Amino acid sequence: MSRLVLTMLALMLSSSVAFADTIKIGVVGPFSGPAALQGRNFQAGIDAWLAVNGNTIDDDTIEIVYRDLPAADPSQSAALTQELIVSEGVQYLGGYYYTPDALAAAPILEEGNVPMVVFNAATSALVNASPFVVRTSFTTWQTSTPMAAVARERGIDKIITVVSDYGPGVDAENAFVTGFTAAGGQIVESLRMPMNTNDFSPIMQRIKDSGAEAVFAFLPAGPATLGFVQAYVENGLKDAGVQLLAPGDLAQEPDLAALGDNALGLLTTFHYAVSHDSPENAAFVKAATTAIGNAEQLSFPAVGAYDGMYVISKMIEATGGKQDAATAVEAVKGLSWISPRGPVSINPENRHITQNIYLREVAFEDGEYINKEIQTFENQGDPGWKAP
Repeated sequence: MSRLVLTMLALMLSSSVAFADTIKIGVVGPFSGPAALQGRNFQAGIDAWLAVNGNTIDDDTIEIVYRDLPAADPSQSAALTQELIVSEGVQYLGGYYYTPDALAAAPILEEGNVPMVVFNAATSALVNASPFVVRTSFTTWQTSTPMAAVARERGIDKIITVVSDYGPGVDAENAFVTGFTAAGGQIVESLRMPMNTNDFSPIMQRIKDSGAEAVFAFLPAGPATLGFVQAYVENGLKDAGVQLLAPGDLAQEPDLAALGDNALGLLTTFHYAVSHDSPENAAFVKAATTAIGNAEQLSFPAVGAYDGMYVISKMIEATGGKQDAATAVEAVKGLSWISPRGPVSINPENRHITQNIYLREVAFEDGEYINKEIQTFENQGDPGWKAP
């Protein structure tokens, strides 16, 4: 799709006195393939928000237009984004599970006069890719930094880090290493794995040979994280007392039943747990469970999408239905509200969400495995967006 076509469309749309009665929101995510569960959680969060709030804002009706991106594919992400803007006429974009896909779409936003609300992608630098990017998910700097403090508080001196070799993985490694070494800890080795790695036995042997007391790990949530934790147990590391510490991607709720007792005691730091105790979360879980159809499949991308819809609704209110990305983004800088995850706000400087990060421990309560929140790190920003 040519730059000229996009520019002409942007000029046409921006010159309109009032836009159509139907406002389209384009959502890109993995609705098929190995990560389809995450895409279904995007849709569950959106459907939950629509069920609670309705599909109209002032006199305008909201229509969601989905596009499937089964695996990380930056060129396809850019093509789908252009198609949504030019052919479908979407005024807002949401979704984007993987960072490379969101980064590929970011350069299109200003030409298309369309803001992007990121429901999941977690590389800190993403907000620097375009002034029209707003994030309602988290970053791995944000979720990994508190774990360094947890490790030192629990007397761990030597750690090996293992991460997927792409943006969020590198961010997670840098965040943990920075915090852990500043607190006097020692990193004995750092390993980076290709994103498509599914044989973790050699990695587990490297962990054993390192002499570390614990391993800090990050992989994107999905089949790989379940395989990693299973390999950690099956290769005897848990029995040997090598503690596994990670951001919450490694312990998403849909994987806990499959892990069973092997997951008990697993510590993770994250922005959301389905078990979070608040009236806002109880209402969200009820609506999102109805939308996804199975309570055991509910996971964190749903809350990113639910809050993303809230942010987009405020953008629509601020622009009165007109297509005006700059005004829309400006309107949500500094916005604060009570999310299902707790109190949150949009940092006016970097458009990233500020939120509580919780230390969670896998527990078995009332007949199910849950991530039980046992400590709160309040009002956490993103220490990674200005990191070198």
